[in-house]
Amino acid sequence: MANLEQYLDTVEIHPIDIVETLAEHHDWDFDRVADDQIAMAIEGQWRTYSITLAWSASDETLRLVCSFEMDPPEDRLPHLYETLNSANDRCWAGAFTLWQEHKLMVYRYGLVLTGGETAGTTQIDQLVRIAVANCERFYPAFQLVCWGDETPKSAMRIAMDEAFGTA
Repeated sequence: MANLEQYLDTVEIHPIDIVETLAEHHDWDFDRVADDQIAMAIEGQWRTYSITLAWSASDETLRLVCSFEMDPPEDRLPHLYETLNSANDRCWAGAFTLWQEHKLMVYRYGLVLTGGETAGTTQIDQLVRIAVANCERFYPAFQLVCWGDETPKSAMRIAMDEAFGTA
């Protein structure tokens, strides 16, 4: 990555080009969907996460969406929403939401790069790693609330204890 950082100092490079280089470097499965968008699959401990990064030139934002399938039982939705709120309180960057129509749990983050700013490889790499880490951290809580009949408070405590215990 150091060679790419030196290249960035001399030439303006598209953020999605940086993401593509990182995907190749980490050997992540990826597909360059368009000039301004890339989709990747990253294997986690709990599951494989689908990650899409898209560059919006109009508002100079690099948008990240990290998702995984989730189709919770209707009667558990209030508990899941309470757990989502609790998880979002613990996320300093990004937030979770349930896209019920698509049966997806989504972690979203937008990196604003106004005024011609450029994100470096380290910053984008960290952006992707934080997304996966947050999904890994809270996935057990979402599962326990939806299918384990745990209360949101109990599920969050179990997920947080497990996250701290395996670090």
